[in-house]
Amino acid sequence: MNRTANRLSGKPRIRLAHSEDYQFVHEIVSTFGLTTVCQEARCPNLHECWDRRTATIMILGDTCTRSCGFCSVKTGEPQLPDPKEPHNTARAVKNMGLRHVVITSVDRDDLKEDYGADIWTETVHQIHHHAPNCTVEILTPDFQGNIHALQKVFESAPDIFSHNIECVERISRQVRPQANWQRSLEVLKFSVEYGLLTKTGIMVGLGETKEDVIQTMKHVVELGVKIFTVGQYLQPTKNHIPVDRYVNDEEFSEYKNIGLNLGFSVVESGALVRSSYHADVQARLIL
Repeated sequence: MNRTANRLSGKPRIRLAHSEDYQFVHEIVSTFGLTTVCQEARCPNLHECWDRRTATIMILGDTCTRSCGFCSVKTGEPQLPDPKEPHNTARAVKNMGLRHVVITSVDRDDLKEDYGADIWTETVHQIHHHAPNCTVEILTPDFQGNIHALQKVFESAPDIFSHNIECVERISRQVRPQANWQRSLEVLKFSVEYGLLTKTGIMVGLGETKEDVIQTMKHVVELGVKIFTVGQYLQPTKNHIPVDRYVNDEEFSEYKNIGLNLGFSVVESGALVRSSYHADVQARLIL
């Protein structure tokens, strides 16, 4: 068997469904003019999550100022933020009757004053106001490591703060050349020191070794991060980084056991795991 066939064996299967609950979420998203990372990032779990009436809402538009080698969200010059977006997001959360919501965003390096922190803060405040029984998890960019922007977001009091390091340090420059792995660790450290329940995650199948993954978990758990996710990288288009290998279920189970033994409170590890996959279940376990 050639190397390409060898590394591509075991590709995970994606579930497709169009139930009433799926249609319900689709209609809410359309009615309020929302963007979801489920759609923009071509998430393999879209049908399963929408069928469970869960979705990850993406704020600050649908155009990112960075061009990561793994991500299918479009890159370019974004439009100015929509001031109605926080209110519309909160109304959608209320109408869906969510108990837990994940909010994420594109990188807005063009917004030099606060990198979009004001919109982030107002979105969390609006959800707290319109859906007070819904816990809020935010999956943010690094805000260029800007302490004032981060503190502004922290002060909005999300129930869970998440920022993904995305991959192991050794291959980080190749995977996300406009980011900085150590800066991401500093963001997580700042969140923990502020007192927030903190979460991060990585993709595997990008060229890392098992030792790389274990060392990464050790780095992260020492910061005080409580939730860690590990998922298989899937190449969204031919223009993105190719898959190096498909990790088997046994290795994913091993990562979960190692992570829990290292001290994480929750480890979600599996082929189709993404940072917001089963986030509502994780929240119920840990909050």
